[in-house]
Amino acid sequence: MSPEYMSESEMDAAIEAFCRSKAEEFRLIGYEHVTSKDIWNCISSKYEKEGIPPLYKLTNDILSLKVTTFMNFMTISAYKGSSFD
Repeated sequence: MSPEYMSESEMDAAIEAFCRSKAEEFRLIGYEHVTSKDIWNCISSKYEKEGIPPLYKLTNDILSLKVTTFMNFMTISAYKGSSFD
């Protein structure tokens, strides 16, 4: 199904699946406590000012996320006092 015809719930489900996949990848290399929500928080933080981009860009950003980028985000968030649910 083409993205312009996806419902919002279908897009949310697709994004959740991509985040879950990336979290599983990180767990396989030793980062046991990473969740799909952590991945989404990292990815979505860079869109706070410009808004959520098209699905293809989100997909690319999620699937190409590197552990170092993710850990930098988590460290900076901890310094800022963000809670990790």
